[in-house]
Amino acid sequence: MNFRKGETAVSTGSSFYIPLEMVNNINEEEIQLDIFEVLYALKKRFFLLLFSTILGFGIFGAYSYFILSPQYTSTAMLYVFSKETTLTSLADLQIGSQLTKDYKIIISSRPVLQKVINTLDLKIDYKELKKKLTVDNPNDTRILSLSIVDEDPAMAKKIVDEVANTASDYIGDLMEMVPPKLIEDGEVPIHKTSPHTVLNAVIGAVLAVVIVVGVTVLQVIFDESIKTEDDIARYLDITVLAVLPDTDEDEKLNRRKT
Repeated sequence: MNFRKGETAVSTGSSFYIPLEMVNNINEEEIQLDIFEVLYALKKRFFLLLFSTILGFGIFGAYSYFILSPQYTSTAMLYVFSKETTLTSLADLQIGSQLTKDYKIIISSRPVLQKVINTLDLKIDYKELKKKLTVDNPNDTRILSLSIVDEDPAMAKKIVDEVANTASDYIGDLMEMVPPKLIEDGEVPIHKTSPHTVLNAVIGAVLAVVIVVGVTVLQVIFDESIKTEDDIARYLDITVLAVLPDTDEDEKLNRRKT
């Protein structure tokens, strides 16, 4: 028995007998996302969603706590001023602001960092030390903030102090100007800067939820199976005239009652 678009179909219990060629006529471009279907699918996968959330939280948290090495940051500060002594003059303020931009580049230059490596006998090269170093200039100030990140808190302080002193001497000799003054040396950090174990664990849980929800949504979108009379009307544009009971299911129910 063949059906055409606009004709009728017969449902037998929970199964619908639809010709294969008619199913292929479903317009794939008209994919509709039913939010209730998604919510129902997620409800059926509640325990999977819960398990994935706990698993993602645990994996990311354990990785941050046991695998990633803790990092510590020590910071020193330099004060920049120009060769003139009239620090209140507008011209001097402008010169000082421009010098801070130049000094930021000089401090992280290869000659300065290589001298620090040689002085402290560090087992790293210039590029590795540069990755550990951060030089900032707070807005509207002539202060340079130097920060070093290292696994050893004592070494972080030692390196940042040496970078500050070496850079100050190098700038004074190179530019023939009053070198920046060290106004605050580094201190041995007590608390680690990274990793943020709790934050990473939460990120892992969120990613797990996103993956499960995303897969569920895709399954709902691309699920073209015929399950109900409404599906027949929606996908095939035909009317269901009758629903025949599933005799096998009826027999099972009768047996249970007897």
